[in-house]
Amino acid sequence: MIELKSPSQLERMREAGRIVAKVIEMLKKEVRPGITTAELDEMAGEKIRQEGGKPAFKGYRGFPGNICASVNEEVVHGIPSRRKLKEGDIVGLDVGATVEGYFGDAAVTVAVGQISQEAADLMAVTQAALAEGIAFARPGNRLSDISHAVQRTVESRGYSVVRDFVGHGIGTELHEPPQIPNYGKPGFGPVLKEGMVLAIEPMVNQGGAAVEVLADGWTAVTKDRKLSAHFEHTVAVTESGPEILTRI
Repeated sequence: MIELKSPSQLERMREAGRIVAKVIEMLKKEVRPGITTAELDEMAGEKIRQEGGKPAFKGYRGFPGNICASVNEEVVHGIPSRRKLKEGDIVGLDVGATVEGYFGDAAVTVAVGQISQEAADLMAVTQAALAEGIAFARPGNRLSDISHAVQRTVESRGYSVVRDFVGHGIGTELHEPPQIPNYGKPGFGPVLKEGMVLAIEPMVNQGGAAVEVLADGWTAVTKDRKLSAHFEHTVAVTESGPEILTRI
């Protein structure tokens, strides 16, 4: 069952989204060659608490970090570590926060110094796919309209969408119904209604769609070890159109 959020619930989710956006804004400025993903993680946890929230990922199903930090061929769920970022890397930063029991969730992929044109193009396509998906988060559309918009944008430019991981509903739980694949035919699935809140998150690979999870039980990587990018926003379906609660 998909829960419809009331105006008061949405207000609390806006606050969680505001915190997530502020943390991502800060992290984007801190990403540079030589910094470790553990240092970024520590900064993020501190900032979330300073802003009045709690890190949503810390301890979630045993996850050890405040954020997920996924470098280059790592698709999602990278565990922050002493790994130093290098010039030319790209790093996906996934941030979640909870305020008064309500969640916000967003992700960006950030360039580390000067990156290749191929990496920049991958990031641009993934960000465009997110924008196209969000545009369909309107009352009366079907859930798969979002999925199809993402897939069409990605595959028309020669990239692959990850099928093993999906977007999701969000509210008093980090992951709520419905699941939101990044592929599919339009016109299927639940009708979108005012009050639905969705975490829309294209994960896009430079090569094939196949992924595998490393021995740590968390980090998903591309099977062909080519680059992957990830962008995400928490979006409310409203009468006047999609409202991005995690707008940066």
